[in-house]
Amino acid sequence: MTQTISRFPVPELADIPDDIRARMLEVQEKAGFIPNVFLTLAHRPAECRAFFAYHDALMLKESVALNKAEREMIVVATSGANDCLYCVVAHGAILRVYTKNPRIADQVAINHRKAEITPKQRAMLDYALKVALQSNEIEASDFEVLHAHGFSQDDIWDIGSIAAFFGMSNRIANFASMRPNDEFFLMGRVSRAR
Repeated sequence: MTQTISRFPVPELADIPDDIRARMLEVQEKAGFIPNVFLTLAHRPAECRAFFAYHDALMLKESVALNKAEREMIVVATSGANDCLYCVVAHGAILRVYTKNPRIADQVAINHRKAEITPKQRAMLDYALKVALQSNEIEASDFEVLHAHGFSQDDIWDIGSIAAFFGMSNRIANFASMRPNDEFFLMGRVSRAR
């Protein structure tokens, strides 16, 4: 039985604009498959381009304070709080690969306070979840806690922006009923075949 990956039209690869298709094929070359988020968003090319431009600005940014794994922790924790299956599964896989810890994504998605993370990472996720769920309640004391852990104002902006962006992403994935690729479920849990 073939499962659909979205409630919305999914274009054939040949019908996708060249720039978006080239990006998909680049990801496929690296990962071995095209993540369903690309295929789901491809039916709206202008929005697909804007989505990935902002995604890349947040997630691929060079930073001393936030490494790639920590950025993925933010995505997994906030996506768990937003009940987004696609983002928890897909970004959980990336988090497991970055940390080489097969347990971390499940822990962070369910309850980061009991996860195998540092106190600094816990403070980061406390703030990210407040942005995701109670942004109207953020106050100076939230910043003081993060500053005490060595985060700068720019770092705090990055944490908040990642949480906010993936709040939008979670909602798109949920209303589209985006299905995670099967490949994501085992990534970082079992050794890749050579």
